[in-house]
Amino acid sequence: MCGIIGVVGADDALDTLLEGLARLEYRGYDSAGVALVRPGETWRVRTAAGTESVAALRDACDGAPPGFRSGIGHTRWATHGAPEAVNAHPHLDCTGRVAIIHNGIIENHVELRAELEARGHVFTSVTDSEVLAHLVEESRRDGLELTDAVRTALRVVRGAFALAAVDAAEPDVIVAARRLSPLIVGTARGTTYLASDVPAILDRATNFFALSDDEVVRLGPEGVRAVDLDGAPVRLRSLAIDWDLETAEKGGYDDFLSKEIHEQPDALRATLLGRRRGDGQIAFDELRVSDEELAGVRRVVLVAAGTSHHAALVAKYALERWARLPVEVDISSEYRYRDPVVEIGTLVIGVSQSGETIDTIQAVREARRRGARVVAVTNIVDSSLAREADAVVYTRAGLEVSVASTKSFVAQVAALELLALRLAQLRGTLASLDVENLVRALEATGPLVAAALERAGEVERVAAALAGSRDFFFLGRAAGFPTALEGALKLKEITYLHAEGYPAGELKHGPLALIEPGVVVVAIATDPDLEEKLLSNLAEVKARGATVVVVATDDDESVAALADYVLRVPALEPLLSPVVDVVPLQLLAYSLARLLGRNVDRPRNLAKTVTVE
Repeated sequence: MCGIIGVVGADDALDTLLEGLARLEYRGYDSAGVALVRPGETWRVRTAAGTESVAALRDACDGAPPGFRSGIGHTRWATHGAPEAVNAHPHLDCTGRVAIIHNGIIENHVELRAELEARGHVFTSVTDSEVLAHLVEESRRDGLELTDAVRTALRVVRGAFALAAVDAAEPDVIVAARRLSPLIVGTARGTTYLASDVPAILDRATNFFALSDDEVVRLGPEGVRAVDLDGAPVRLRSLAIDWDLETAEKGGYDDFLSKEIHEQPDALRATLLGRRRGDGQIAFDELRVSDEELAGVRRVVLVAAGTSHHAALVAKYALERWARLPVEVDISSEYRYRDPVVEIGTLVIGVSQSGETIDTIQAVREARRRGARVVAVTNIVDSSLAREADAVVYTRAGLEVSVASTKSFVAQVAALELLALRLAQLRGTLASLDVENLVRALEATGPLVAAALERAGEVERVAAALAGSRDFFFLGRAAGFPTALEGALKLKEITYLHAEGYPAGELKHGPLALIEPGVVVVAIATDPDLEEKLLSNLAEVKARGATVVVVATDDDESVAALADYVLRVPALEPLLSPVVDVVPLQLLAYSLARLLGRNVDRPRNLAKTVTVE
């Protein structure tokens, strides 16, 4: 999740780039940079100052030489390479003339880098992106114009990209391309613009166009010209933009929460992208802990709070079943007060969206003090949790503005389950084919979440029918239990209604006393092996007058007799299903909150990041 901006033909090119980067800072902010071009000269500045990177870049650009009318800018969320200036974009080729910016992951960057170094290229960063600058350099050396040089480079790369390239030898041109990662073009009289998102250029361009996968566009004084990777002309898709700037930052949604709910397919794709090597081995480039250490793990403890705690509970089931490891899940705020036992081979995994949750930071500090190895799973590069840990897995969900976490949950589940599969590989507890099938199923969750989101209208109708209800119980078994906890949390956070999550088997151990007409029971019934027992629980609440809502797979008709309302989701392997099953629960909470007139982005009494104990 990185921010891209470009401009050709502007008298205030540098101001345009800096202003655009400030608006794109939500896409990544651990480093930032610009490259301006004029005949024979490429001028580049980069900074790495965490959340202040764009502000630091503006200061660093004071006194920039005049005469530049074209350039590119980038704000980075690190994947390959630490969040340092040397790894910041733009990247240059060996001549210092070609500059590139890139959003996405080049999956075959290791082999491409080795080939380029063997041919004499010198790399200055450890990023995957820099290979693009050197590939373009080689094609330029062979006499190709910039557009053809970019097309040639992209034929040999695998992965996702939104790419922009400039060359001082063609100073009035930007060449850009995309595959999977978003990219738009804007035009105004005498000026053309490029951006990864509309807000960056909203008040400057008058016409907007979207690139489709494997389209290459040339921005020049004469306007915009697009081709496919084979060089055949294509017509860019026109975008009708009638938003103001605030609406544009929300992507056209009414609020950040609905935007972030609908960004979940992208969050999953970004989190999983580039994690599997050609030999089938799962790789975490940023983890930086040896395979030998991981293979030697004897016990896992997950510490987390809130939504992250629910993701950790899902991971417990995966780690135990796939990696055959004993697993505990602790509420972060309780971990260090119970005199925890840390033995040789204990791996503690701290999970936090922001990486600044003080309870989780204190828990991992205590774990390290007692001798545990600590891995952080977080969304924010160079966060406090990341610095406290021995190693990090980043979730790549992008900035989450709304207080109620949504896309962070699915990204955390995906990252943790992928880590569980890596441990299974190293421990030999799953056959290679089983690991491959599970990884492929995990990689397919993005489209399945998108399919679940398309059913928002069905959820809205159920919410309208439940609008007068005040008490909700969420039930699930196995991985459905943490999903139920998450559904209850979302509902209470943004509607202020009473909601509790329970393992379905616990219903008869007390909570059943609270079931009466008017109470709503929401059950997650997507695990066929446990459905019979869950249906028995639903019969108990139905007999006592509860309104029953069931999340069930498309092919399951057995729940209809007991359910007042059924929310359908695509079927998925049960341990992977929480990323899909949670979607109708998020939508239900959102719809009820809107019907009740709540502020869904800023619920009362809550903060996005809890930095006090």
